[in-house]
Amino acid sequence: MLGKKYIVLGGNGFIGRNLCQYLAGLGVDITSFDREKIALDNGEVRFIQGDFFDDDYLQEMIQEYDVIFHAISTINPGNSNEKYMNGYGRDLVQTIKMCSWIKDTDKSMVFLSSGGTVYGNQELQPISEQMLPLPINHYGNVKLCIENALRIFQIQNAMNIRIARISNPFGPGQDYTKGVGFVDAALKRALENKTVEIWGDGENIRDYIYIEDVCGCLYQLAGYKGSEIVFNISSGKGVSQNQVIQYIRALGIDVNVEYKETRSVDVRKMILDNRKIRSICGNNLTPFEDGLKLYYAYLKENK
Repeated sequence: MLGKKYIVLGGNGFIGRNLCQYLAGLGVDITSFDREKIALDNGEVRFIQGDFFDDDYLQEMIQEYDVIFHAISTINPGNSNEKYMNGYGRDLVQTIKMCSWIKDTDKSMVFLSSGGTVYGNQELQPISEQMLPLPINHYGNVKLCIENALRIFQIQNAMNIRIARISNPFGPGQDYTKGVGFVDAALKRALENKTVEIWGDGENIRDYIYIEDVCGCLYQLAGYKGSEIVFNISSGKGVSQNQVIQYIRALGIDVNVEYKETRSVDVRKMILDNRKIRSICGNNLTPFEDGLKLYYAYLKENK
């Protein structure tokens, strides 16, 4: 795997940037691709500035790489009900085009999907990969549409495609102002003596996973040679928003909370069954409380 050339499409994003740095730390030949050029912390990451939606450019550019991590999305869960045509008209279509350009090669692709928004409201918890996805917003449905297109390419063309349904990652580099990341929002706003807003009663439960664990699982998926296509990447444990607040207070930080009206786009409970990914990556996942302490230490050091 170290002899292959890797590229992260969407390398400026929270997961993409951490993934590039993680791979560079392993000695991997890694390139970050995004529409804007930024200074990366690790000088061993090559950077390409370009437009994912430029057909001629993308088709030529991706031929150089053996492993493609696809982490580009033009919408998020918060704005997808207004900007859904970006997802269907651009993200879905361009991903299908990219698959058509590499379907007859031996390249590997790992698509970064979504755990919570793809599954929607499910009675049985934790949620396994075999359960019927029931998205409740357009972001989740766009991800599911892309998944289904990839699955058909995998079946018809024997492509090496893996789908990573990631739960709720948190840690260094996250920016809640872009529309996702309750742990990030709660911790940062508490440290800035700002009110933490909770939409609902605070008992919405999420499966939070530390970002370094996500990166490790994605790397292992890139080298996976088995028959499975879809993998949950999660901690397998649920933590409510109110519990997140309690963990932050246990760090000695004052938190002021304002409860607001429930939003229709929010799933009530989401815990993902992670047994399949643990069979590849092992059981050394960071407990939520430890991950929160690590992130708090990082924020103090880098303020």
